[in-house]
Amino acid sequence: MVEVKSFLDFLKRHRQLSIHTINGYQQDLLALKKFIGTDDLYKLKTHKIREFVSQMSLNGLASRSIGRRLTAWRSFFSFLKIDPNPCANVKAPRGKKKLPSALSVDQTVSLLEGGTTDSLSVRDHAMFELMYSSGLRLSELVNIEIVDININDRTITVLGKGNKTRIIPIGKAAISALKQWLKVRATIKDADNKSLFLSSRGTKISARTVQRRLQLLASQKQLDVPVNPHMLRHSFASHVLQSSGDLRAVQELLGHESIKSTQIYSHLDWDHLARVYDASHPRAKKNGG
Repeated sequence: MVEVKSFLDFLKRHRQLSIHTINGYQQDLLALKKFIGTDDLYKLKTHKIREFVSQMSLNGLASRSIGRRLTAWRSFFSFLKIDPNPCANVKAPRGKKKLPSALSVDQTVSLLEGGTTDSLSVRDHAMFELMYSSGLRLSELVNIEIVDININDRTITVLGKGNKTRIIPIGKAAISALKQWLKVRATIKDADNKSLFLSSRGTKISARTVQRRLQLLASQKQLDVPVNPHMLRHSFASHVLQSSGDLRAVQELLGHESIKSTQIYSHLDWDHLARVYDASHPRAKKNGG
């Protein structure tokens, strides 16, 4: 379907979405194509979309997955300028609300504390301290460049979803770990001159490598739960929110869109954000690493 190809090209070139996200859109649109069959795409009505939703629900597809498909379809029809949008007023069935998995403070401390024995463990320690310290997405971590880190101000500039930039504080434990890694990084010959975190070959580190190294560390620390990079981000949000109760500040630090609007960010005073962070993050006040 030529319309799908054009839409995916638009997402890549103009929305600058990740390959992973674009692949998700592609799968959702393939499902739509299967539902439509020989029907005219431009003549689809809302009642037909509701039939698709009912069928997906009866087939056991989770509410969250149905909602994701509807979002993709809604965007697709908007791109095609089909008015009225057949998905405009269609919602996914309500499902059970599942909180994202997070480590306890004790589990997080157990994961992050300990000695570094070689260059890779120094790098890993810096990566995972930073992810937990600043609530980074995995995609944000692997794309950090050296120029994005300000050691003196203890801040990092991150390019997040939707090509939006935010500045986040870095805790003392993460700063200490980063200083150690930067010393090691400076000794690597023929290294990528931009990326902060490098592979063993001196190239930009991959998301898959970060995932494998975190799983290895969790296994070595004998944690009784499976650990993935996004859990460090969830743990950051959970622990700061538990301590501060300031949902809006956490929202800003995470780079999430406003609760009241999916398009407008909640802009808070930077000094307030820094105070909430310093007072609430379990490792913002610790020395060492």
